[in-house]
Amino acid sequence: MTDNALQEISLFAGQQADGRPVMETLQVRKLDDGAFQLVKSPAFVRGIASGDHIKVDRKTGSFTLVKRAGNLCIRVFSRTGAAALAEQLVPELEKLGGELDYENARMLVFSIHVSCGFQTIEDILNRCLGDDGGSTWMYGNVYDIVEGQQQPLNWWQEILKPQ
Repeated sequence: MTDNALQEISLFAGQQADGRPVMETLQVRKLDDGAFQLVKSPAFVRGIASGDHIKVDRKTGSFTLVKRAGNLCIRVFSRTGAAALAEQLVPELEKLGGELDYENARMLVFSIHVSCGFQTIEDILNRCLGDDGGSTWMYGNVYDIVEGQQQPLNWWQEILKPQ
């Protein structure tokens, strides 16, 4: 059973150029086992998405993933303003069950279940962003950096495996 009251936690999202930590505050629900369930996908913390269960070290802001919800975290960046992109992307991704979790003048963060299909999602993103050079998108929980190279996390293999 979860406590439906929303809480906020701060997670480590990286380091500034001077070495100081960057923390991101996220809304969560506390679970009976002491873990937290993310309410929305993060804008900067890597490797997790809406619905995931995590355990948190409150001193350092580091976390351990306990359970994936199966959602992809998609981050869209725009130099020219994200509002126009939101007008196009939100209806398209909502048709697939996706949600806009965060929006500011230059960034959008979406959550959408992996079962919608990478190709379907990527086609929508690439079509809506076009080739203007002022916008780009990336997954927030599909890749990890290993020895300077992007490596797929492959967590979706278990979720998409035929039963």
